[in-house]
Amino acid sequence: MRSGPVFAISKSLRAIAGALALSAVCASALAADKVVAVTSFVEHPALDAVRDGTKDELIAEGFEPGKNLKWDFQSAQGNAGTAGQIAKKFVGDNPDAIVVIGTPSAQPMVAATKTIPIVYSAIADPMAAQLVKDWKPSGTNVTGMSHMLDPVKQVEIIKRVVPNAKRVGVVYNPGEANSVSALNNIKGELQKAGITLVEAAAPRSVDVAPAAKSLIGKIDVMYTTTDNNVVSVFESLAKVCNDAHIPLIASDTGSVKRGAVAALGVNFYDLGRQTGKMVARILKGEKAGDIASSPSKNLELYVNTSAAQKQGVTLSPDFLKSATKVLN
Repeated sequence: MRSGPVFAISKSLRAIAGALALSAVCASALAADKVVAVTSFVEHPALDAVRDGTKDELIAEGFEPGKNLKWDFQSAQGNAGTAGQIAKKFVGDNPDAIVVIGTPSAQPMVAATKTIPIVYSAIADPMAAQLVKDWKPSGTNVTGMSHMLDPVKQVEIIKRVVPNAKRVGVVYNPGEANSVSALNNIKGELQKAGITLVEAAAPRSVDVAPAAKSLIGKIDVMYTTTDNNVVSVFESLAKVCNDAHIPLIASDTGSVKRGAVAALGVNFYDLGRQTGKMVARILKGEKAGDIASSPSKNLELYVNTSAAQKQGVTLSPDFLKSATKVLN
């Protein structure tokens, strides 16, 4: 039978070891408690790239799904009612941060909670969407990344692809603040250049092709904003333009490989990486309201020579040389 100082020391060592083990378990449990809820209004290449970029950046920052992070992704499948239901679910789940991709998903989420940190992404105009008041730290529970584009540069691309264009067509969803804002921005710049904007409304994704067909014979070139309805069925829009030999210009680079002649826009995967950095800062203790919202400044020019041929466009060597990426 043990007794005396040796037994006391042994007992003390066991107690310390037990305490250390318990501390390690608690630390592991604490790390595993980090939960990021992510929702996208619809799944298409641009928004999917934002989602994937966000996840990859979180992994780079030390937050890995399945190990020390729970990653909960839900898509609204283009349905506003579903977006509202997801907002209620996420608020009930009370995660450490919520990532909202696309304006129609961001608005109901911001309306649903004033306490859970929200990081928006792929929002063309967060002020018009009433997510934040300006680019300064909001002081609320909201921050995020925007892909707002300079309309002057967008008009320049249109003129470089179709120098003599006088009428530009746009198919858009009048119910999406993101689209209406982008439309109004470019409309003013087109007017300055002596170019008329011809609009066609497409409230649903199934309306996109018919709306595009209604513009045949009325326009010289088709331009698309990052309207979620349009981008989700971009191939159907491209087919209309191919059949009618109407040059199609996009404002997101992901749409170029799907049939647009060209696009000067942000790299949406890179936008996701920047979004992930904001989320990581929140998971590490910063308040969303102390982090300033920001537009992405990394623009890239993508060109599709095959689409140009189908749509009857001859691209100048200088234009092709200035492209970040040329797809054949």
